[in-house]
Parts: sequence; C-alpha cells; structure tokens
Amino acid sequence: MAAIAAVDMALWDIKGKLAGMPVYQLLGGASRNGLRAYGHASGSDIPSLFDSVREHLELGYKSVRIQTAVPGIKAVYGVAAQAQASGERYDYEPAGRGAFPVEEDWDTRAYLRHLPSVFEAVRNEFGPELPLLHDGHHRMTPIQAAKLGKALEPYDLFWLEDCTPAENQEALRLVRQHTTTPLAIGEIFNTVYDYQSIIKEQLIDYVRAASTHFGGISPLKKVMDFAAQYQIKSGFHGPTDISPVGFAAQLHVGLAIHNYGIQEYMQHSAATNEVFEQSMTFTDGYLHPGDKPGIGVEFNEEAAAAYPYQQAYLPYNRLVDGTVHDW
Repeated sequence: MAAIAAVDMALWDIKGKLAGMPVYQLLGGASRNGLRAYGHASGSDIPSLFDSVREHLELGYKSVRIQTAVPGIKAVYGVAAQAQASGERYDYEPAGRGAFPVEEDWDTRAYLRHLPSVFEAVRNEFGPELPLLHDGHHRMTPIQAAKLGKALEPYDLFWLEDCTPAENQEALRLVRQHTTTPLAIGEIFNTVYDYQSIIKEQLIDYVRAASTHFGGISPLKKVMDFAAQYQIKSGFHGPTDISPVGFAAQLHVGLAIHNYGIQEYMQHSAATNEVFEQSMTFTDGYLHPGDKPGIGVEFNEEAAAAYPYQQAYLPYNRLVDGTVHDW
C-alpha cells in the first residue's frame, strides 16, 4: 500500500500542477482556513512533563498529547524525555536507528495505576480548556482499555488512541460499553475495508489513517466520506515517519473534508526540511498546505544525496516474566 500511495500522491501532484491548483482545490476546495494540530509532550516525571507542555504551547500548539514515564519501567516508548533502553533519547521517532530493534520492558498494571494521576496533575496545572490526548500504543487488553478509558473520564480527554489492538474490532464494543472517552484508531490500517465495521458500528470517534500506509490521497478521501455519515472525524497519523510528501497530502485532504478533527504534527528536522522543500505553514496552532500547484513539496535530490540510508526499527517490549509484548 505504501507503493500504491507513492503513485497515487504523485498523480495528484501532477494533476494539480497541470491545473495550476493546489490539490485541496481538486478535492472540492477548502472547508476551513487552517488545520488544528497537536504536538507530543512527554516527561520523565511531572515537572519535566509540565516543562514539555509549556514548550509546546510556546511553539503555538493548542492541543497536546501527554506521554509519561511510569515508575518501575526503565524505558517507555514515545517518552522522548526519558533515556531509552539504548541509553539514548528518541531523537528520531518512532524508530530507533541501528542494526537491530531495541528491547524495552513493560508493566500494564503499573501504567494503569500511574496514568490517571498524571492527567489529574496536568489538568490542575493547565486548566480544563486545553485539549489533551494520549496514545496507548496497543498495549492493553479490551478490559484494561475499558478500565483506563473510564479512569480518565474526569480529565476530559480529546481522545484515547490505540487503546487495544484494533485488528480484533469486536473488542472495541466492550471498550465502548464502559467508557465515554473518545477513541482514535487506525494508524496501522492499510485499506478502507479495515475501517468498515468500526465506522459502521460507531466504535471509534477519529480515523487515524496515514496517507503513506493507506494508499494515498484517494482512499483517504474515500474513508473520510464514509466516516462522515456517522459523524466520525479525521485524526490522521503524523509523526516523522510520515514524510513531508505524505504529510502534505494529508493536509490537503484535511482542508477539503467537512469532518476534519485534528492533525498530529511532529516537526521534522532541519535536514529533512532541506531535502523536502515545502509550502506548508504552521501558524498560531494551525497548519496549512500552501497554495502552490500540486501537493506543495519539491524533492531536492542533490541535498538527499548527503544523507545515506540508515536502518531503523521500532522497539519491542517484554513483560516482567519475559513474554514479548506490544511495543
């Protein structure tokens, strides 16, 4: 699907350039002035988490994802402020560069005990208006996910993401029975068919599909048109493993659809921005793909030649007894 996505996005880019229009105009035109984005705040403890939230607010974010270290767990994936199992920080998320994946540890019970107290502290510090998000990284069983969703209800989350492995879509019925915390699912999905049941049964609130994993702009627009019938909104996947090309493609879709929700936005490095020349802007918490014809990204092959390929892998987890677990 990634290969199909590359062709699909290239064709939309060519069509836009031939028409002299940005892709969002080809999709029906802008439904809004900009796209609300959220950033990733994390901390090894509450004070460092507060510092990270403040840094994101200063950058202009108006919504923040909250991830934190857990007492008793040496390294938690997605917590950039915490030294990872390799001894290094996550300077490149989500994968770690190296010949092999890094092993980390995990304890779901410790996580479930700790996380509600973190959100209580964040709410007390930053007030009720700031939209807060959290990513469970597929680590929980359905009943554990239901328990967490219920425990977090007092803190009014914008969403709880990937609370349980979504391949078992019937499991989300159990989660829904126990909590009103909004659910976001789908960054690992590859086709519109993966979404059929969970959209039709309204088991999620936000579609987390990514253009680069999902076949490009065309199927992304199709799945959001389907979701619109059920008042389900977009929340497209947007860490730095989504290239600036794929990210811009998502912005064009988001600008055009009526049922836009929010866009994950991890800022790329200076090196990436040198290779991918972009018309995208981020101003006062809102993204815009720009008005250049096509997708609005040009690939600088000469600049890219200075950065040879490096292997990178997601980590894997083991439980206390040594069982391999979801990362």
